[in-house]
Amino acid sequence: MNPPFRPAPGHAVHDLAARVRRLSPSCGPVRLVGVDGHAGSGKSTFAERLATALDGAPVLRLDDIASHDALFDWTGRLLDQLIEPFSRGRTAYYAPYDWRARRFGSPRPVPPAPVILVEGVGAGRRALRPHLALLLWMDLPPQEAWRRGRSRDGEEQREFWDGWVPAERRHFADDPSRPFADLLVRQRDEGYEVLAGPVGTDGPDQPLTHGDGPPAVC
Repeated sequence: MNPPFRPAPGHAVHDLAARVRRLSPSCGPVRLVGVDGHAGSGKSTFAERLATALDGAPVLRLDDIASHDALFDWTGRLLDQLIEPFSRGRTAYYAPYDWRARRFGSPRPVPPAPVILVEGVGAGRRALRPHLALLLWMDLPPQEAWRRGRSRDGEEQREFWDGWVPAERRHFADDPSRPFADLLVRQRDEGYEVLAGPVGTDGPDQPLTHGDGPPAVC
C-alpha cells in the first residue's frame, strides 16, 4: 500500500503567495492584501508567514493605526497616511500607536512595494475594500478567537478585552468583512487550508490549496 500523501511544509502559503503575485495592482503600483478576522484568530502569524513567502513583503498592522480612543474609528487616518500616497506611487508615512504609552510615535516611511499586507481587525471594512487586490478572512468563530486572544494576553489585559469584545461585535455588525472575503484561511492540525470565500470565483468553502506546516497561535 502506498503511504498517504503529505504536502510539503509551507505548501498552502506558497500557493497563496504565487496567486497574490499574479494579481493586478490595486492601489497605485501596490497590490494591497487585507488579512482580517476576529481578534485572536491568528492574523498576525499568518500574515508574517505569507509575507515571508512573498520575499519579505511589508506588513501594515492596524494595531499601529488604531488607539485606545479610536479602536475602530481610524479610517480617515489610514486613508490619509497610507492609501492616498500609495495610490500616487509615493512613500507613505504613518505614526504607529504605542499601546503602553498611549500615544502616537514618530512617523515611519513605507515605500510602495509590489505587495503590502494590511493585517488587523477591520482590514476588510467597506472604506478599504476598493483599494484591496485580495481580502483574506481568518475563519475562526469569534468565541474561540476571543478565548485564544485572552489566553495569549493574560490577566494583565483582561480589562482591555472586556471593552474590546463588545466594540468588535458592534464593528462587524455595522461593517462586516467575511461576506466580502475572496478567500477563507483555516488552521488545521497540519497547518493552514485556504478556501474560496463568499465572493470567490470557485464557489464558497472549496479548498484551493493543500495544508502546510504546524500552525501557531497569535
